[in-house]
Amino acid sequence: MSEKSLSLTELNYRVRDAIRDHLPETYWLRAETSDVRPNRNGHCYLEFIEKDPAGQSIVAKARGVIWSGVFQMLSAYFEKETGQPFTSGLNVLVRVSVDFHELYGYSLTVADIDPSFTLGGIARQRQLVLKQLEEEGVLTLNKELTLPEPSNRIAVISSPTAAGYEDFRDQLLKNKPGLVFYTRLFPAVMQGERSEASIIAALEKIFHYRDLFDAVAIIRGGGATSDLSCFDSYGVAVHVAQFPLPVVSGIGHERDITVLDMVAHTRAKTPTAVAEFFINDTWKTFSDLIALQDRVVSASETIAMKEENLLFSLSKEVIHQSMRLLQKETAGMQQIMETMRHALKRHLLQQYHLMENREQFVRMISPGNVLRRGYTLTLKDGKIITSLQDLGVDDIIETRFRDGTSFSRVTGLHSSDNPPEKKQA
Repeated sequence: MSEKSLSLTELNYRVRDAIRDHLPETYWLRAETSDVRPNRNGHCYLEFIEKDPAGQSIVAKARGVIWSGVFQMLSAYFEKETGQPFTSGLNVLVRVSVDFHELYGYSLTVADIDPSFTLGGIARQRQLVLKQLEEEGVLTLNKELTLPEPSNRIAVISSPTAAGYEDFRDQLLKNKPGLVFYTRLFPAVMQGERSEASIIAALEKIFHYRDLFDAVAIIRGGGATSDLSCFDSYGVAVHVAQFPLPVVSGIGHERDITVLDMVAHTRAKTPTAVAEFFINDTWKTFSDLIALQDRVVSASETIAMKEENLLFSLSKEVIHQSMRLLQKETAGMQQIMETMRHALKRHLLQQYHLMENREQFVRMISPGNVLRRGYTLTLKDGKIITSLQDLGVDDIIETRFRDGTSFSRVTGLHSSDNPPEKKQA
């Protein structure tokens, strides 16, 4: 029996030779990449896997390697064509040779790659999500919302440390017309495996405060294109599509339009562009209000001038007729003439004052004057207070002014029917 036995090395040599003899060519392989690990020498080690389409369980696996010279060329080519780096979780079409090493076993050596296969897979997945949203009747819901006028209360979903978020805030703060914007950040992870759940959680928080905002901005500045996968996910898309406030996207990419961009109310390329969108929209509303004010004032002045001219013509006719009558009357009628003249003067003065009051009232109620009046907002525990019944003694209340916020403690409550007693001196 010992004469017919083989050592492990000898058996592995035979396997290696058999593979070389029977699989000498290279083959185009469809698989998903996993555990992609470039090392310091420039080589890239990875695994190729195949999953069951129904249960997503792994049904096949093989070790792979891309030697440094090939990896440097293929990775640059792949990223240029697809807009994303060669990494784990990609469906790829690669040309491989089959190898068997007596020590390391079975492996596949990559010689070439077809980026169009990966692009097609991404596009197919994107179309599947869009088709599902359309079948559910939610694809265009957010686009159909009307953007409030003005839209200067904005809920922001972004990473708090992202440069794009700082650019967005700086653009709003330094806008040339000097418009005032109120923004609140709802922090979220904008890339990686946790990004989808994090963005959805931020949307759910905003939903609870939706009455305090006019719109939502989802912004992300820079980063790899491969990190955009969460913005193609069904979960993020369906939440945005059905959100009750208009959503403006600006996730910092120009090459592709994600599913998020397609379902959002408005798409801008960058966070700065999102800020400019809100500035331009708010400025248009403000300009319309100024134009309306000018039209009201102009119309009021025209009416006042017409009435003044009418009164002047009427007074001239009355005076003329009075003079003719006075000339025919006796000296005893002189007193009557003087009385009539005084009465007419009083009437004219009253009409003039009436016109002045009308003009002043029109100016007072004009939109521009109302905008210059101060209003405050009182909140308790983040909720707006509209009735004395919502407050109790020692409650802490927040009062928001145009230029800041103050906090106070309630020391007493008095209804309008029971005013506080005056203190004795």
